[in-house]
Amino acid sequence: MLITYVIIFLYGIIIGSFLNVCIYRIPKKESIVTVRSHCMACGYQLKWYDLIPVFSFVFLRGRCRKCGEKVSMQYPLIELANGVLWVLTFAICGFRMESLLYCLMISGLLVLSVIDARTLEIPFGINVYLLVLGGIREILGGCTLFSLAADLFLVSGFLMLLYILTKGKGIGGGDVKLMVAAGALLGWKLTVLSLFFGCLYGSVIHIFRMKCMHAGRVLAMGPYLSMGMVTAAWFGNTIITWYLGFFTI
Repeated sequence: MLITYVIIFLYGIIIGSFLNVCIYRIPKKESIVTVRSHCMACGYQLKWYDLIPVFSFVFLRGRCRKCGEKVSMQYPLIELANGVLWVLTFAICGFRMESLLYCLMISGLLVLSVIDARTLEIPFGINVYLLVLGGIREILGGCTLFSLAADLFLVSGFLMLLYILTKGKGIGGGDVKLMVAAGALLGWKLTVLSLFFGCLYGSVIHIFRMKCMHAGRVLAMGPYLSMGMVTAAWFGNTIITWYLGFFTI
């Protein structure tokens, strides 16, 4: 079993390396596939041995091989985070197809969260990617037209109404689209739970950031909704079963 988790971790950090490319290039509208990886300071085109996830950063002591410029800690942290989250997903959810979809979801949410935190904008392409994953899950689950509509629009419809009533001040359009994808990926019950936890995380963490780190009142909801989605994917069914237990005789 240990070797299986090691393999999952290695795949996770490899994908994590690609996530860093997405985080840097998507906001700049640069291609994530045709442009070779390079040093941001001197333009040096990185060799394959400069791109080994985590290990290249450690071996080069966090600096460019060519010019010696410091490399952002974001690179190994995203790689490690993706690897660890993939392992935790399989450990918590078991070895099944949904776990793989959740891992791919988490990778997309990492990209989305970092970009939204920096730009206050959720890339449309990431929401499309998550919706495609959700479509796969719906097909594999043998959805009906009614269940599909409920998954897609029960939560996002409420948020769209909030968006219209507040003229975009209460929730962002990207957040609404994210909840459409969440509905397809998680089902409407877990999406309700992910919204609850996302709002809870956003309230507690952002108040802390405002008090202790002097953050502004405007917050990016994408990272918190993403945290809520992961919480629901990992523990949602257990939480719902526990909650419903209070109403059974």
